[in-house]
Amino acid sequence: MNGGPSGFNNASVTRAFVIACALFTIFFGIRGRPSKLGLSYQDIFKKLQLWKLIVSVFAFSSTPELMFGLYLLYYFRVFERQIGSNKYSVFIIFSVIVSSLFEILALSLFKDPALNLLTSGPYGLIFSSFVPFYFDIPISTRFRVFGIRFTDKSFIYLAGLQLLLSSWKRSILPGICGILAGSLYRVNFLHIRKMKFPEFISSFFSRLSSPATGSSSTAAPSRNILGNAPSYVGRQVEGNYPSSIGGTAAIEPPEDSIATLVSMGFDRNSARQALVRARNDVNAATNILLETQSH
Repeated sequence: MNGGPSGFNNASVTRAFVIACALFTIFFGIRGRPSKLGLSYQDIFKKLQLWKLIVSVFAFSSTPELMFGLYLLYYFRVFERQIGSNKYSVFIIFSVIVSSLFEILALSLFKDPALNLLTSGPYGLIFSSFVPFYFDIPISTRFRVFGIRFTDKSFIYLAGLQLLLSSWKRSILPGICGILAGSLYRVNFLHIRKMKFPEFISSFFSRLSSPATGSSSTAAPSRNILGNAPSYVGRQVEGNYPSSIGGTAAIEPPEDSIATLVSMGFDRNSARQALVRARNDVNAATNILLETQSH
C-alpha cells in the first residue's frame, strides 16, 4: 500500500493545504506563539478570540506535531485522487467545520477557564481522514516483527497514534472530534458526499500552489470512493471495452498510472488490463474498473 505516485500529482488542494500548514506553523513559531494558539473556554466564550478558530486549523504547536501531521496529510492525498479535487475540498471544509463545532461543544461542557484544552493544527481533517482510511484502503501486505503482526497500514496508524498522544488530552480531544466528523461524512450526513465545489476552485488551488513548470495535472475522477470502496483484489476487467482501437497493438501502461489505480484499492493486474483497454487514460480506466465491480 502506498499513496500512489510520489508528489502532489492530481492533489492540488492537498498541496495548498500542506503549504499553508507549514507557513502558518513557521510564522507563529518565529513569533514564539505556537503554544498560545490552542483553544480554551476562556478564549472562545470570555475573550471572544474567534480568530483562533481559523488560525488553529493550520498552525501546529510544535515541530514533532508538524512533522507527523504533514506526513499524514501528504499520505491522505490519495483520497483527493480518488474523488477529485472538487469533492475533496468539500470533505476538507466539512471535516474542519464539524470537528470545530464538536470542539466548541466540548469546551462549553468542560467550562474550565484556566485549562487550555485543545492543541492547534488540522487535527479535524487528519483524523477525519482515518475513517475512510480504515474502511476503504485495502491491506496489501502482512508481516511479523518479533512475533507481532503488522500490515502495510500499521505505520500510518502508528503515526496517527503519535500525533493523537503528542499533547495528551489537549490533542486527544481534537482527534476524537475529527473521527466523529469523518464518521458523519461517511454516513452521508445531509447528503454531503453528493456536494462538490465548482471546477474553478480546484483550478485556483492548482495555480496557487504549483510552480510554473509548464505542466498541468488532470483532475482525478470524481466518482467513488470515500465511504464505499471495497478491496478489488483478484477481480478481472470485463465488459464491452475493446482492448485496442482499430486493431493496433496495445501500449504497455506506464508504472505511475498503474500505481495511481492501485492506490485507489484496485488489484494491480486488473488496473493494468483496464489501462490497456482505455489506452492509458487513467480516468477511463477507473470507470472501467468501477463498472466491472458493479456487475
